Amino acid sequence: MSAEARAMLDVYDDPSEQRSLSLDDTSSAEESPEDTRLSLETSIDAIPYIGQRFVTHDAAYEFYSEYAKRCGFSIRRHRTEGKDGIGKGLTRRYFVCHRAGNTPTKAPNDSKPQRNRKSSRCGCQAYMRISKSTDMGVTEWRVTGFSNHHNHELLEPNQVRFLPAYRTISDADKNRILMFAKSGISVQQMMRLMELEKCVEPGYLPFTEKDVRNLIQSFKKVDQDEESIDLLKMCRNIKEKDPNFKYDFTIDADNRLENIAWSYSSSVQSYEIFGDAVVFDTTHRLTAFDMPLGIWVGMNNYGMPCFHGCVLLREENVRSFSWALKVFLSFMNGKAPQTILTDQNMCLREAIAIEMPSTRHALCIWLIVAKFPSWFNAVLGERYNDWKAEFYRLYNLESIEDFELGWREMVNSFGLHTNRHITNLFVFRSLWALPYLRNHFFGGMSTTGLSKSINAFIQRFLSAQTRLAHFIEQVAVAVDFRDQAGEHQTMQQNLQNICLKTGAPMEAHAAAVLTPYAFCKLQDELVMAAHYASFQMEEGCFLVRHHTKMDGGRKVIWIPREELLSCSCHMFEFSGILCRHALRVLSTLNCFQIPDRYLPIRWRRVNSLPSKLVQAAAASEQAEQVQALQSMVSALISEAAKSKERMDMASKEISILLSRIREQPISLHGSRDCVHRS
Repeated sequence: MSAEARAMLDVYDDPSEQRSLSLDDTSSAEESPEDTRLSLETSIDAIPYIGQRFVTHDAAYEFYSEYAKRCGFSIRRHRTEGKDGIGKGLTRRYFVCHRAGNTPTKAPNDSKPQRNRKSSRCGCQAYMRISKSTDMGVTEWRVTGFSNHHNHELLEPNQVRFLPAYRTISDADKNRILMFAKSGISVQQMMRLMELEKCVEPGYLPFTEKDVRNLIQSFKKVDQDEESIDLLKMCRNIKEKDPNFKYDFTIDADNRLENIAWSYSSSVQSYEIFGDAVVFDTTHRLTAFDMPLGIWVGMNNYGMPCFHGCVLLREENVRSFSWALKVFLSFMNGKAPQTILTDQNMCLREAIAIEMPSTRHALCIWLIVAKFPSWFNAVLGERYNDWKAEFYRLYNLESIEDFELGWREMVNSFGLHTNRHITNLFVFRSLWALPYLRNHFFGGMSTTGLSKSINAFIQRFLSAQTRLAHFIEQVAVAVDFRDQAGEHQTMQQNLQNICLKTGAPMEAHAAAVLTPYAFCKLQDELVMAAHYASFQMEEGCFLVRHHTKMDGGRKVIWIPREELLSCSCHMFEFSGILCRHALRVLSTLNCFQIPDRYLPIRWRRVNSLPSKLVQAAAASEQAEQVQALQSMVSALISEAAKSKERMDMASKEISILLSRIREQPISLHGSRDCVHRS
């Protein structure tokens, strides 16, 4: 649609129904103001005239409407009059130009935001009046007044179709649009599909994108209450099948569903171990119902996203976010994460400070970086890529002093002193820049690679939105798919032949305990540790630096009695993986195993996790079965690792077996429920 057409739509989409036109009852076709504009000429048979007859007033309206469309304007019904007052029936009607009358100025209302919209009303005097008469018992309507003079420009044929009176959506098209909306198709895609179906040029449908959006909104208003009832029924049904499914909701003053949150039993279990750092992604909306969607996601010990919970909110304000966070904590037995990453939502930031005061709040760097092209591309031009490289260099620095000094130099170098985005980034630097965050655990959640995995997971259930009540099922299917894919990738990792690169006993020990994902990261540090020299400065204090450097380095503290180890680079605190500097000191001290506390539970293999499942089952009648199952799993991995064919067969058969196990009902008296109640 052209810019001219869009501007016209803004003017003519006037919701006002003010009837302010004053017409004289004796007006005739000859009456015309001096300062007027005549309508375009048409054939004499198509022009209204005094004495013209119609069977009904609706027929007269349709005739005048068609005439108006050809001339370049539209009409609306104006005043109706009855003979000798009320109760004598309708005897006279006025049809006026859509720009007749004047829109009165609304009184300011502090409680409601005012929409400063330009009105299309300009006091146009063009009209047609019809009067009812009865002759020989036959009722008819005659034109008794007509003026075709306008005080405004008339539209060309390619523009008049954008007037609201001529933008119509047929019942068939309404049903088609409703089907598209339930399928999650965007409005732009709907318009393109219907243009192709009707073989019309782009922009030549008898309705606009705005009309389609308004129609979809009307669908929501009609179906929302029914959908909410079905959604709660769905939650209750899931709860009956799985007593460990958790959900909560709020009802507003009109007894309508306001917010709802839920989490699956597998999600609660994974949070017990992997809930130290989570992303609370609130950047998505349930498009078909225009509801903000919040998703809690973490990272498991194999470096893959794991789902923790979901929430649908009516509003994005402090009250709604506080409720969501409070409910999430109740789902997770009151355990707050060490770190939570979100987007730049100030209401959410305030809610986190209230509900999770001990949790370190940070901003997702990938959500910030995604806005850079729109923020800086036009401002920096050819220097944009150079600036972006400098930004990443500053982002990855270790020292706060170096970061702030480098930031000032960057601003001077690229002339960004007055750029508001640069100013805001610096104001909130402690929420996104790594020099301010390295003392807090992120578990790899600060990488852009994770954002791709999270988005791929979210899109699995956002791309197929049907009814609101089915959304929870769609999320469950996506979570189940993610779990199965994760289990397959986990098995693939476990079946890989791990290659030891240093031959050090510490490396072999870590390979037996950590998952391949975590071990590869530790192994990289072990390999680099060989390139560093360590100098004991005093008892328990070491200086470690690269063998090519003559100054600088990292300070490593070692307390042997308590096996406490710390490095000034804070890599372990940030990622849970020991750094090369600490590993170099352990090697210097002839340590052949990494202290147990520096092989965190969250990065260990499944068979080395102190799982609550195993602990609960060990105290129950199924202890022997669990032990036997563990033995079979170990034997399975050993045998499958001997060839690719065996590995493929094992992966396929185990996937089938897991699907069959998930289909089995969960008994309140079974071992699994003992775990959940422990």
